[in-house]
Amino acid sequence: MKKLLLLPVFAFQLLQIAVAQSTPGSSSPVVKTVNGLVEGTFEQSGISSFKGIPFAAPPVGNLRWKEPQPVKNWEGKLDAKQFGSNGMQTKVFGDMGFRTKGMSEDCLYLNVWTPSATKKGLPVLVYFYGGGFVAGDGSEARYDGESMATKGIVAVTLNYRLGVFGFMAHPELTKESPHHASGNYGVLDQAAALKWVQQNIAAFGGDPKRVTIAGESAGSVSVSAQMASPLSKNLIAGAIGESGSLLGTLPAAPLSKGEQTGVEFAKSVGASSLAELRAMPADKLLDAASKFGPFRFAMTIDGYFFPKDPMQVYIHGEQAHVPLLVGWNSEEMNYRMIMGNETPTKENYIKAVQKLYGEEAQEVLKLYNAPIDADVEQAATELASDKFISFSTWKWADLQAKTSGKNVYRYLFSRPRPAMSAAMQNVTAGLAGGLVKDTTAKQAPRMPTPKGAVHSAEIEYAMGNLASNKVYDWTPDDYKVSKIMQEYFANFIKTSNPNKPGLPKWPQLNNGNEPQFINIDVNTTVQTDNHQQRHLFMEKASK
Repeated sequence: MKKLLLLPVFAFQLLQIAVAQSTPGSSSPVVKTVNGLVEGTFEQSGISSFKGIPFAAPPVGNLRWKEPQPVKNWEGKLDAKQFGSNGMQTKVFGDMGFRTKGMSEDCLYLNVWTPSATKKGLPVLVYFYGGGFVAGDGSEARYDGESMATKGIVAVTLNYRLGVFGFMAHPELTKESPHHASGNYGVLDQAAALKWVQQNIAAFGGDPKRVTIAGESAGSVSVSAQMASPLSKNLIAGAIGESGSLLGTLPAAPLSKGEQTGVEFAKSVGASSLAELRAMPADKLLDAASKFGPFRFAMTIDGYFFPKDPMQVYIHGEQAHVPLLVGWNSEEMNYRMIMGNETPTKENYIKAVQKLYGEEAQEVLKLYNAPIDADVEQAATELASDKFISFSTWKWADLQAKTSGKNVYRYLFSRPRPAMSAAMQNVTAGLAGGLVKDTTAKQAPRMPTPKGAVHSAEIEYAMGNLASNKVYDWTPDDYKVSKIMQEYFANFIKTSNPNKPGLPKWPQLNNGNEPQFINIDVNTTVQTDNHQQRHLFMEKASK
């Protein structure tokens, strides 16, 4: 009799496993989320992928400029085999390639790659894309999670609202908000996705207590923002930042300033009320915001997502106390940011620095020294890179190491990309890692060939996605660098420590000695930070 009673229980357990994930021999994997079943795809690698899963209600109509709302449950199986729509944006950067079905204001979808939904307790990576908070999408091949999933990690990418749709503050929005806050909808989207992960990732084999968030550029700024917000800081176990933090790059503005920008924008489009702004078609709103200035819509210290200035949050150790792996690239910005179109001679460099820094020029010239003409290009590149994004990344690492009580691992990525493939005859490198297809266009002049690793160059290396980028003729050395970098990242996601036998030892940033970091290149080595005075000068200059 006891055996007969056990049979229904055993049958039910088998049914649960079948729902959690179909076998590779079947047509597709199926997972049960809190909102309903999702049906994905078996990739050739054996990884299961689920694309275009809604994590919040479509932010359209009266939900435009409101914090993300819950998803409605669905009946049957949701087709999760195609990426959802990318958010509203103009083509700002030349290195973005989306795999979506198109652009729409209805864009709050995420994607999951898992080694096995029937396993339990796998580490989780949630990756935020870059693009200055005005462009980007979770479908970009460079962020694809399949390669990371082959390392035993459940990988997630997601979309968040951008530009005017994601960051416009306005007095009327503040008034109608139950939190008396406005703006920050894009980072609230990210926080909502993290809550979705907490509720659902176990069904995909992931451990909600082992979630590492990561991102590059604006995505890295997003990581630093989520760590500082009380809405999300307790939802993560680790963080990875690639080039950028809100402690200097795209910082949060006072709510009053954000509201003022929103009022100015409304006037520019002839809207006398919030209702009129919400009634504008999305494409017309995007066009108007592009003319107004897409980068003018910043995060705000809104009293809700950011109860206070994020810098003060980090200074007082009130951010997420989690391990941090963080760094930047060797050529984040080209020397022309300093020199303009002037020839890189010592004389011209001195004039350029004097124009930029006035009375502090001598100190800058000492810290970013160029004794002869041949040194100018490198010195100006380092200065430009620090001004653009490297300093803010250093500040984040420095404060996290001082106030979190957790390990911080810092890197410098130095591998220059190889030559472009023969198919890219009419393409040249653009500013900050982008591509320029029409080299005759006056607004996009040909840039000098980079000598270092440009902004965003490390993404494919770190995520194991070199082969997806057909622009460059990747060499065995590039794959060697990618293998090392991805192993470091995967180890950190799994154990909060990038180290593993067979890899060069990566020391903690502050281990009782001078600050150390690892220089990731064909020959990856540990180095001591000899530029502390540069960072301290940038800190003084930013106040």
